[in-house]
Amino acid sequence: QVQLVESGGGLVQAGGSLRLSCAASGSISGINVMGWYRQAPGKQRELVASISNGGSTNYADSVKGRFTISRDSAKNTVSLQMNRLKPGDTGVYYCRLLDGVVGDYWGQGTQVTVSS
Repeated sequence: QVQLVESGGGLVQAGGSLRLSCAASGSISGINVMGWYRQAPGKQRELVASISNGGSTNYADSVKGRFTISRDSAKNTVSLQMNRLKPGDTGVYYCRLLDGVVGDYWGQGTQVTVSS
């Protein structure tokens, strides 16, 4: 069984920074994509950023140039550095592991609130 544990959410003023971290435990193959999604109240969950085991990254247009995703494959961790935060970045942020062998897993979510 795979578990994902997120940390690092909180309340920050617009223009500030936060760093989210996610640690995956359990039987994980070396072929996977880890990513961050967010869900604002009343909206659908959306991709924020993802990174493959090979290091390829993908970002939502709204966060390009402000957010940076990184991973440590040896430790099965993924982080999201969020700079120049905007009120529109507010939401629950979820870590996701899409593994080619063991399946699709989500973390419990961490709240990010950006005040104006």
